[in-house]
Amino acid sequence: MSKHLTAGQKALLQAALVQRQHQLDQRLAEHTHGQSRAEHAREVLLQDDDDAPQRENEREMDLARTDIETQELGAVSQALLRLKDDDFGVCSDCGSDIPFDRLKIEPWALRCVACESRRERSSHP
Repeated sequence: MSKHLTAGQKALLQAALVQRQHQLDQRLAEHTHGQSRAEHAREVLLQDDDDAPQRENEREMDLARTDIETQELGAVSQALLRLKDDDFGVCSDCGSDIPFDRLKIEPWALRCVACESRRERSSHP
């Protein structure tokens, strides 16, 4: 594990990641009622045939929210695995230590603030 993080800090990050993982698992289970993504989308679409245009918009929003939560859950799960590695808390782009204050806010962060900002600027014209 990264030398810049103490055992206590790593324990706090692990607890935060586990808590977020449980929150996302619960949200996704409540949201989809245990159905697959396709089954859930079909259910939302078929709820009210007389208002199909409105249902289409709701379905798209519903799928987008589920996709975002699923992506975050994947990032959280990967962070829990990386927590055991020596490079946890090290920026994947520049190799510098990611400050603990940043990791407290987003424990699944892969990059320091400077590299993440640079990445976001380059992906948005």
